[in-house]
Formats: sequence, C-alpha cells, structure tokens
Amino acid sequence: MINSIFDRISSKFQLKLKDRAAAANILAEALKDVIKKEQERKDSIVLGIPRGGVIVGDIIARKLSSSLFDIIIPKKLCAPHSEELAIGAVMEDGTTYLNDILVKELEVSQEYIEKEKVDQILEIKRRSLLYRRKDYTAREVYNIINGKTVILADDGAATGATVIAAARWIKKTNNPRSRLIIAVPVAPKETLNLFKKEADSIEVITSPSTSNFKSVEQYYQSFEPLTDQQVIQIMMRKSDYS
Repeated sequence: MINSIFDRISSKFQLKLKDRAAAANILAEALKDVIKKEQERKDSIVLGIPRGGVIVGDIIARKLSSSLFDIIIPKKLCAPHSEELAIGAVMEDGTTYLNDILVKELEVSQEYIEKEKVDQILEIKRRSLLYRRKDYTAREVYNIINGKTVILADDGAATGATVIAAARWIKKTNNPRSRLIIAVPVAPKETLNLFKKEADSIEVITSPSTSNFKSVEQYYQSFEPLTDQQVIQIMMRKSDYS
C-alpha cells in the first residue's frame, strides 16, 4: 500500500518541504495512523540510511517511542564513467539490487559490476565502523528485527536503488510476523511502483511524476549535506527512545 500524504494537492504545485526535520515530523504523524497500536509502535525498529536518512529516522523513532533506532548502510553501484548514475545498490553481506534494464542499455559487464560491488562493500564497512554505536553490530540488528515492524527511512529516493537493497536485506528474515514500512518524504511515482514489490506499506509525503522529477533536493527549501560528524553525534545518543 502506498500512502502519498499530499498526492492530490501536490499535483497542482511543487511542494517544498522546509528541511529533513520537518519532513520527518510529517512522516512520523502519518505513521501513527499506519501503526495504530501503541505497543507495536514501541516495539518497532527504525533504520535510517546515512547520511540524510539518519535525521529522518532519528526523529521518527523518537516520535513513535520506538524501541530501537539504528543505521542501515546500502551503497549505490555507480555506472561506468558516472558516479551520479546508479545501476543498482549493494549491502555489506552482498545483498544486491540491479537495474537490469539500465545495465543492459549501458552494456555494463559482469566483471565491472563485481568490482564495483567489492569497492562499495569496503566503503560500507568503513562507514559502519565510523557511524555505528558499539553496542550494535549489523548482524545483531538483523537478529533484533526478526518478527518486528521495521521502518526503513531516508530523506528521499530518486532511482530507489539503495532503499530497495536495504529492504531486501531486511526482508531476508522471511518471518511472516515481520512488517516492513518504507518511509521517505519524496520519491517519483516510477520509484514508488518499484517499492510496492519490496515493502508491506509505503509512506511518502509527495510523489511527483517521474517526468517532473529531477532530484530530491528540488523538493526541499533547505537540503544541506550532512557531515560524518553530524551522523556520529546522532548515533551517540541513547538507544532507548521511549
């Protein structure tokens, strides 16, 4: 199920979110309607994708009084000769999403893909050591989410590659009691259609047509880059959000 909060009115003008914090507060209120039972909210796990998704996830976790907020680190696989164009994304354990159409169009070799995966996994490991609280490893977080409601948060999605890779890692638990909700402030409709195959529910504030979408940044008044230090400061807070 896709819940686009301002879908009807945003078709008439381009919605501009104030910043990541404002977007997170809107999503958190919407999620209270999706997760109606207070106990389920408290038991839920929120995972934010660095860097911007850490702000969004942190606020959602606090507003819902979630039992745990942590990071999840996918990295996009870049197209040859273009760091901006994602042909897919990968997780630390090798869980991979590939845009097969784009890979075919660009004639990307399997050899290139495998090398790119190795490079990005090394970067994931570096970031994990830098960002993650010492009380939780990625493996421990994976064990904790089994059977829980998990909210996967980011500050927006363009191709959706990193969100999809993260969602596939989460759903590897294969526990019928697990529930995955993707929460992003903005994503084009084509990307949301991809998300439908990956999650039980999707919360989005605005979902512009793919033809009108140029970047996530265009839907924010303020979209300053986050530094590693800002992420670390958020991750140093207590794990108890109740």
